[in-house]
Amino acid sequence: MVNPEFARIAPDVRLGRDVKIYAFVNLYGCEIGDDSKIGTFVEIQKGAYIGKRVKVSSHTFICEGVTIEDDVFIGHGVMFINDKYPRSTTSAGQLQTEADWTCTPTLIKRGASIGSNATILCGVTVGERAIIGAGSVVTHDVPSGGVVAGNPARILRKLESE
Repeated sequence: MVNPEFARIAPDVRLGRDVKIYAFVNLYGCEIGDDSKIGTFVEIQKGAYIGKRVKVSSHTFICEGVTIEDDVFIGHGVMFINDKYPRSTTSAGQLQTEADWTCTPTLIKRGASIGSNATILCGVTVGERAIIGAGSVVTHDVPSGGVVAGNPARILRKLESE
């Protein structure tokens, strides 16, 4: 369900069954599982994995090294980061290439929810069913069932068993 005139989907993208993709997206080298929805103005880079039944809301950036398991909600304008020490140039003053930096992976586990405008730093794991409050900056792992918010995000409480 996408108008190819208004989306850039590279031929190396692997799409599951019944994936819904809205206009003005940029997808390359990623994998998106069955029944997922990708909102408008989303970019998903190479090496990113999106599971089944994931909803990625508009204006979100999912970079290389991010794994999102099944049944995850990603709010509007969520940003993922994959470089602990980003620089534009090398010590010699040349623009960096892929050989000049290290991609640090991030894992979002099954059933987690990430609120709008959250920033998820690299190297963290967000546990199953965890909830990240809107506008949070996640700098450390979030336990399964944890509810976090703030900058930096701190544990507010744990969800009760469902």
